[in-house]
Amino acid sequence: MTSTTDVGARERMLSGMPVSDLRMDLAGVSTAVLVGGDGPPMVLLHGPGEFAAGWAPVLPQLVREHRVIVPDLPGHGASEIVDGGVDAEAVLRWLDELVARTCPTRPVLVGRTVGGAVAARFAIDRPGRLARLVLVDTLGLVPFEPDPRFGLALHRFLADPTGRSYERFMEFCAFDLDGVRERWGPRWEPFAAYAVERAGTPSVQAAMGRLIGQFAGATIPAHLFAGVDVPTALIWGRDDLATPLPVAAAAAAHHGWPLHVIAEAGDDPALDQPAAFLDALSAVLDTVAVGSTEDTSTGREA
Repeated sequence: MTSTTDVGARERMLSGMPVSDLRMDLAGVSTAVLVGGDGPPMVLLHGPGEFAAGWAPVLPQLVREHRVIVPDLPGHGASEIVDGGVDAEAVLRWLDELVARTCPTRPVLVGRTVGGAVAARFAIDRPGRLARLVLVDTLGLVPFEPDPRFGLALHRFLADPTGRSYERFMEFCAFDLDGVRERWGPRWEPFAAYAVERAGTPSVQAAMGRLIGQFAGATIPAHLFAGVDVPTALIWGRDDLATPLPVAAAAAAHHGWPLHVIAEAGDDPALDQPAAFLDALSAVLDTVAVGSTEDTSTGREA
């Protein structure tokens, strides 16, 4: 159950955001969903142990041109799994129901880290449901072998979620955590508090473990991507310590996916460099050119 403290932090971090915080029952998951804007639909999926508000730096811009749908993944944030757990197929049904109920036309699906692995599996298993697929520093392309410093900080945070361990972990996720805090302003404190509170909840840790195990614990076989029937692109932080850039470059070359590299960004370029991330996403939506790699810090081919 979500505590009163959690609710207060959630309300404060979402205060003034151009989205409504809705509740939907999707495939047995009581799901918290942020919805805002008008236009072509876009669904954003966050990373493991996180929640929809992690997309806050780019939501005000995206809702100007899109109907943006941002759920808390099953068991994460304020999304509560009512039947004790979900398997991989249930998560895909959950996402299918979300798309069916919130998207009047086929959406752009944007997934980051484990959200990217879920998005990729959805595109593989549910042909005809999407308009485009965008994978952001996604897991599942190779076995998960992060930089040892990243892995140690993650382990310490999950073992003892405190403000200090969260900040230490975020120092390895973000390229410039001080800059992130400055851009977030008063929204950062409730965001970090909510992250710590949720990470200390056994059901959230269990849900995170299930998602990673089911979608990123094993590599998605490369040949399965041949069945993806929509234009696909990669957006990647140049300084990602969880899944390094060469992984993205190899996937781009193998599949012919355009790769947009965000300079001075870790595994969450929308957090580190929201303007550059939005530029890359806009480029993806304007055109998906096969085989190109663009560094958004320079505008030149990399």
